[in-house]
Amino acid sequence: MNKSVLGFKCKNCGADLKYNPKLQMLVCDYCGSKYDEEEFNKNKEQESKEKKSVELDEYSCPSCGAIVITDKNTTATECVYCGSSAIVKNRLEGKFKPDKIITFKTVKQKAIESFEKYVNERWFVPDEFGNKDNIAKVNGVYIPFWLFDCKTQGELLAKAYNTRTYVSRGYRITETDIFDCARAGEMEFIDIPVDGSSKFPDDIMDSIEPFDYSEFKEFKYSYLSGFLSEKFDLTSDEVFERAKIRAENTTLDMLNVGFEYFGQVQTTHQNVLIDNSIDVEYALLPVWMLNIVYKGQMYTFAMNGQTGKMVGNVPIKKSKVVSYFLKLFSIVFIILFIIANILGLM
Repeated sequence: MNKSVLGFKCKNCGADLKYNPKLQMLVCDYCGSKYDEEEFNKNKEQESKEKKSVELDEYSCPSCGAIVITDKNTTATECVYCGSSAIVKNRLEGKFKPDKIITFKTVKQKAIESFEKYVNERWFVPDEFGNKDNIAKVNGVYIPFWLFDCKTQGELLAKAYNTRTYVSRGYRITETDIFDCARAGEMEFIDIPVDGSSKFPDDIMDSIEPFDYSEFKEFKYSYLSGFLSEKFDLTSDEVFERAKIRAENTTLDMLNVGFEYFGQVQTTHQNVLIDNSIDVEYALLPVWMLNIVYKGQMYTFAMNGQTGKMVGNVPIKKSKVVSYFLKLFSIVFIILFIIANILGLM
């Protein structure tokens, strides 16, 4: 059943907030943000005067019958009472039903080990940042993606220069060959991916590509069991500009192939047109997500749930950097001291 109920939403990412008894604060599981409950309620009262209550949904857990409240874009979650997987089927119907899906190929423990390795390989990370409690918060999430098929027509005009200098009969001679270059071509793109959720950073989602499209499967509800899942809150029209830019840039890159053999290239004209025959599909792609808040700043990590490719940023502990360079300086000084003694310079 669906109702309009009062909900607590994270101001940073828009996800649900949960009350943490240990911290005595409202905590966001998606981005790790924390809020003082009393102050949050004051702000909430002020906001409620200006706009309507947040629309959330509630459903009955099929295993234990408990009522679970979810964010309106959540399509798969788990019951907080019995831990059973719960798929909100009515949010995956009609236009929200994915055309296809790539399933997870890594289990959670493997993802945790990969995150630990990734953090531990960074020399200057604070020790407390990579603790097991933080990394254990990793979640497998099916992210909604729009996949665009399109064709482009590109043209490019440029002047290319090759210069050589040599000496002849006592004179230094410089010769420059100038070439007028004209190029044109067509390209066809299949499944340009653009994430359709505003919750997840676009740069992170772009960076964990590519996915192996040969492993696409027809969507089945059972694939979501045991994982979180989101439905799109950005339409294909709203995100098409990102796909268009990628197609245009790739087309121009191909038109520029070979120019690296010239000493200098000056582009005088370039243009790319997108064909009107654009096809769009809706897919779910697997991503392991981890958000860690450290000293008031959020650090987001993501791992491709199919290929294992990982991206993310970590904090730097200045004292570790200073200690490292002091040790390095001491080692270099000792080596130079020993060499100087051997050579009798001291």
